[in-house]
Amino acid sequence: MVLSGLSGAGKTTARFALEDAGYFTVDNLPPPLWQGFVDGLQSKGIERAAIVADVRLAPWFGELEEALAALRRRAEVAVLFLEARPEVLLARYNLTRRVHPLGDGRLSQELARERAGLGRLRERADFVVDTSDTSPRELRRRILDLLNESRPFLLRLVSFGFKWGPPPDADLVLDARGFPNPYYDPELKPLPGSDPRVQAYVFRPEHEDRYRAMRSLVGLSAEAAEAEGRRGYTVAVGCTGGYHRSVAVAGRLAEDLSSRFTVEVEHRDLEKH
Repeated sequence: MVLSGLSGAGKTTARFALEDAGYFTVDNLPPPLWQGFVDGLQSKGIERAAIVADVRLAPWFGELEEALAALRRRAEVAVLFLEARPEVLLARYNLTRRVHPLGDGRLSQELARERAGLGRLRERADFVVDTSDTSPRELRRRILDLLNESRPFLLRLVSFGFKWGPPPDADLVLDARGFPNPYYDPELKPLPGSDPRVQAYVFRPEHEDRYRAMRSLVGLSAEAAEAEGRRGYTVAVGCTGGYHRSVAVAGRLAEDLSSRFTVEVEHRDLEKH
């Protein structure tokens, strides 16, 4: 992938989307080095890469078309070009207060020069995306759709024991210590939270409201994360030791929410007992 476009049109967002999809990216590598770059990737078994090529490559514009043609003889290459209306780019620069790469202090003229300088590359683009009315979240999704890289959103549920500390990568931490504790029942104490007898003990009718509130919170939080364009969301469910209640709650959440999300369950501290 060769990623190009106008400054302020969303190349940074696009680059992060490509990286999240597994692309090895490099920013403004001079065109004479492109073939060596591809050779190096192929020698390491790396099949997908993206080169960001924007107006900062102006000293090599005369070599850019030849380098692109040579690259296309060696590999399958797609060119993605991002643009936006002039007034939108001006507004974005005024908002961020960044300096344009051409940086002579006359932003309107700089943007016009950039558009003209990148015109030949735009003509050779396989995909041209106007981001004038597109949010960063929508741009990420559109790029992945163009590349057929859409992956299902993953809801990750992790049970744990507070005595061992919560998972550091959790987006949301839930406390299951309010449910009845099987630890104090001699017959249930040796059984894990995945055992139906433990689950029946934990989910007594008088505690159903507590569980339903947790399920609603997890579902709404995961939906919000997915709407923001995130690829996944991690919910940690804790009890004292991570053996009974947290395992039971995480397992039931996974079962109940599997019709809405792709769900992955991990019982982090189960083997510590």
